[in-house]
Amino acid sequence: MTAGNGLRTADHVLAGPHGDMRVRVYEPRTAPVAGLVWAHGGAFVHGDLDMPEADWVARSLAAAGVVVVSVDYRLAPALDYRVAGARPDGAGVRFPVPSEEVAFAFVWAAGADGPAPALTARRWSLGGASAGGDLAAGASLRLRDGAVPLGAAGGAVVPLPRSVVLAYPVTHQELPACRPELAAKVAALPQERDFPAAAVRAMNANYLGHDGPADSPYAFPGGHDLRGLPPTLVVNSDHDALRAGGEAYASELAAAGVDVALVREDGTMHGHLNRPDEPGAARTIARIAAWLTTDALVGVAHEPPDLPAPGQAVR
Repeated sequence: MTAGNGLRTADHVLAGPHGDMRVRVYEPRTAPVAGLVWAHGGAFVHGDLDMPEADWVARSLAAAGVVVVSVDYRLAPALDYRVAGARPDGAGVRFPVPSEEVAFAFVWAAGADGPAPALTARRWSLGGASAGGDLAAGASLRLRDGAVPLGAAGGAVVPLPRSVVLAYPVTHQELPACRPELAAKVAALPQERDFPAAAVRAMNANYLGHDGPADSPYAFPGGHDLRGLPPTLVVNSDHDALRAGGEAYASELAAAGVDVALVREDGTMHGHLNRPDEPGAARTIARIAAWLTTDALVGVAHEPPDLPAPGQAVR
């Protein structure tokens, strides 16, 4: 365990659904008011607990009174997805492994053996950035449906997350078309900052392990039945092709009767939480902290009768 600026961090190794998995817990200096299970981004193939999008985000939110559980989920094989015809390089995992690990981490965090027993399970939210946003969104569907890894909660009751927090997320297997305003901004981006539809398709196919349609809504929730999900905050980067997916997903949530807040962080490019010195990163952290700690900003889950009720026993 380490301490700094009054915050405490500790790594835990959980007996996850696919073997040992590591999470890092960030505890605030005072009694926590909320909890968040967080998944970093990295195109499903990169990223770790030390990158700013994981460590800086967690430390910043812990300073606002949030217990953060950062998930070191398993990664897909390395792939240069911006190069047409590139092949995966090296070992890695495919869907559903990372998705199940993020759901498992939430069940652990919100349960009796989690890092903040004084926090009720209903104070825990689930979130992620970029590819981690896809994992968090997919895990929220798993939790809605009770489709979490067998034995994750030992038969205990698992509630829906209080809310879902998505930063510039991957949401759809096929990237929706950009509106003219966004297309003009994307056209001016340097190549390394752009996410053309073909690159997103290759990235997602690498995660799935094939280039055909996904056979599960937990892989890419966009375009699927989103009824009964928790209130959701979507913060998109401004100059980012993936904003098209984040905006479409927010619209689909609203159409499904889910309480949703959508923000475009002005002047930012994709992955702005990985660049803490940029003002947009600080603004996004302030938005997320307020969302997690202020009940008046968050609605409730509106559960239709034909979906599992929050709090059902895990299968």
